[in-house]
Amino acid sequence: MKLTFSGHETFHCRQFWLKKAFDFTNSGNTFAQNNSSLELGVGKNMVAAIKYWSKCFQMVDNDSKPSEIATALFDDDGWDPFLEDFGSLWLLHMLLVSGEHASTVNIIFNELIKERPEFSSDTYLQFVTNRKEGDFNQNSLKKDFTVFYRMYFADFKASDIEESFTGILTELNLLKQTQKTFIDKDGKPKAKEIWVLDRTQRNEIPAHILLYSILQNHPEDRSIGFEQLYNGRNEIGSVFALSKEGLTIALERIVEELDYPITFNNQAGIRELQIKQAIDAHQVLEDYYAS
Repeated sequence: MKLTFSGHETFHCRQFWLKKAFDFTNSGNTFAQNNSSLELGVGKNMVAAIKYWSKCFQMVDNDSKPSEIATALFDDDGWDPFLEDFGSLWLLHMLLVSGEHASTVNIIFNELIKERPEFSSDTYLQFVTNRKEGDFNQNSLKKDFTVFYRMYFADFKASDIEESFTGILTELNLLKQTQKTFIDKDGKPKAKEIWVLDRTQRNEIPAHILLYSILQNHPEDRSIGFEQLYNGRNEIGSVFALSKEGLTIALERIVEELDYPITFNNQAGIRELQIKQAIDAHQVLEDYYAS
């Protein structure tokens, strides 16, 4: 994946931007047209940000036309155009992490939390720098990290309360904040802001969303190993920050709660999800919203 740390103009994705972007592009508009700012009702920098996040959440194709899942979700007669269902936020989170444009989010969920569930801005910057995949602009990395935590964390202490709750994924409560004291070079104690992203159980994630995520990675596979689902890139263990116990429970829920030809073998040291026959991933979401 080509690493990208800019394009959002330092704006995190707001609650209704994706719906706004869908309505705009679905009407035949493009972000490049001269009146896009007027049509969207935002400034030029926000137009660029809305375009960027539409790509990050896989809501538009390369021609800035609505994707299939964007139409299914955000059409006025779609599944959940105003994101009133909690499962829709988990779905968007999965699409964001597994996409090709939001590199900070992808790196944090797929790589960083496996080594350090507690991290600071400096920790993240050093982690990316150590990858040696390019000479990244440190200022861009810092801004991108700030955009990341504003999208996932609601700051109850912020002076601008309205701004602190605008992140589209804050309700997931994935990201927590704490402070730790350290001694600086002058021997004085100082507090440092630390972000916490634990791998744990997340029984609130709908089983349909978990299965959809698995099928996106394994459209033709009939047997998928537990370790692959736990640690593989963009697999549900990584994307949803699940512990091994949490992943076990998630797989058991998929089998028990959903009426699909799936079994979870968890005996004699062999742990794998077995899909007996092909399952249409899009139909899984259709079934979820129909229920």
